[in-house]
Amino acid sequence: MQAVSRYLKSLMLLELFQGLNVTFRYWRSPKETLNYPEEKTPKSARFRGLHALRRYPNGEERCIACKLCEAVCPALAITIDSHQREDGTRRTTRYDIDLFKCIFCGFCEESCPVDSIVETDISEYHFENRGENVVSKQQLLAIGDRYEDRIAAARQQDAAYR
Repeated sequence: MQAVSRYLKSLMLLELFQGLNVTFRYWRSPKETLNYPEEKTPKSARFRGLHALRRYPNGEERCIACKLCEAVCPALAITIDSHQREDGTRRTTRYDIDLFKCIFCGFCEESCPVDSIVETDISEYHFENRGENVVSKQQLLAIGDRYEDRIAAARQQDAAYR
């Protein structure tokens, strides 16, 4: 008996009309869709995006090659090589981050004693060629130089929670 009633309902296209009823109900209501390039979704102040290396106000890079960020990275995305300068300080000769491996956890940022490596709020970046996913020290410093004002403002806003 149930099979017969199910067969008759399928002949009358009841499910189709129920679906159309839902469609027509929501047809005139305001849409929740954002037009992406023109409208941006709001981001948290603690959003973690593209990495950057910062400099001191005198122009010297902050990284002291302690390699804590490399050690704490769970995805092993950071590679650091360093050398000792004549004045006895260490500086990096190579600082690479593989953004395909990176899980944007923020551990590198939290472990840095001199606030050198930071994750910016930049989420709109892309790669066109193979190998561009590995961001070098020069590229990280350039990102830090370009967005230093935004980075400093975000760090100042977040300072109460650190």
